[in-house]
Amino acid sequence: MSKTIFNSILDNDFYKFTMQNAVVKLFPSQRVKYSFINRGKHFIPDNFGEVLREAVDNMAKLKLTKDEKEYLKNTCPYLALPYLDFLEGYRYDPSEVKIVQNGHDIEVSVEGLWYRTILWEVPLLAMISELYYEMNDMERNSNDFIIENTLGKAQKLQKLGVNFAEFGTRRRHSYKVHDIVVDALIKSKNNNFIGSSNVHFAMKYGIKPIGTHAHEWFMFHAAEFGFKMANELALEHWVDVFRGDLGVALSDTYTTDVFFQQFDKKFAKLFDGVRHDSGDPLLFADKTIAHYEKNGINPLYKYIIFSDGLNLEKVEEITHYCKGKIGVSFGIGTNLTNDVGLKPMNIVMKLIGVQANNGDWIPTVKLSDEKGKYTGDPKMIELAKTFLRIDS
Repeated sequence: MSKTIFNSILDNDFYKFTMQNAVVKLFPSQRVKYSFINRGKHFIPDNFGEVLREAVDNMAKLKLTKDEKEYLKNTCPYLALPYLDFLEGYRYDPSEVKIVQNGHDIEVSVEGLWYRTILWEVPLLAMISELYYEMNDMERNSNDFIIENTLGKAQKLQKLGVNFAEFGTRRRHSYKVHDIVVDALIKSKNNNFIGSSNVHFAMKYGIKPIGTHAHEWFMFHAAEFGFKMANELALEHWVDVFRGDLGVALSDTYTTDVFFQQFDKKFAKLFDGVRHDSGDPLLFADKTIAHYEKNGINPLYKYIIFSDGLNLEKVEEITHYCKGKIGVSFGIGTNLTNDVGLKPMNIVMKLIGVQANNGDWIPTVKLSDEKGKYTGDPKMIELAKTFLRIDS
């Protein structure tokens, strides 16, 4: 069994690097904690923790190559040159990761400086997913089946005439399957396939790396500056760093309704669009269109990236609903990189705490548009709902 799962430091979601660039600049001394959640209560086999530990330890060998640095410099001019120099010298520190196996469940946590630990989340989830299938001896569909399946999806998406990207790193079946899928999408010659959230595969196949920021960006701001200021300051800081580039705003960290209260005309004009990641996509489209119209902006000049658990049926429904109303694009993850005849894992890793100046840990929470799926410390959730006047 191979204990080295990752062979490139760029084998990660693009928004981890864009956020790291911003964190290095704005928050170089803040410490955070992340925690793994086995939402699907998946069976963790014996010795899983030991094998995962070895794979984590091997991450310390990764470093940005000269070619990779040149690629980022040429492809992503909004990433600051000092940041690229920093990334060249960056090494994963496995001591930041704690792994404890309890019978057939596992606890994984990360703690340290935010600018260093921010890169761990996606590789850890991908490692856990790949090792889970491998160590449970679960046999996937053949490469030929995966290729045909992917080509079939690409064909249907092309008929719909919608732009889509591959967003499937964190819960992929394996690196091998991920590579097969992206290769098939390239060979499909589908002009609607616009890129990948995975920077390594974007570089390998000459496609666009896609991403801006994640929920943790807003969760951190809530812990650091308060719930009422979280959305506004998170967006303001993003603009301060990227000056209009990477202009897709994530809307649902503290519910879409609260987000749109702070996504004023300045932000609505400056950002190219918004990303939907929880709740009813059609209701979200209605709210987004209404918000743009209220601010005197033609919604057809803006777009929504939908990225919440998409399959082809959902994509078709959303496309037909939004046609002629607002631009749309889709980030399809697990349905592309883990549709191999096995049940995809339901796993996440969340930012759970930010350390205050006095050393106390402030719990972070997320109040998505999925009713009842709020995550984080229950007392802090109630506090956030009170501050933000959220009834549900």
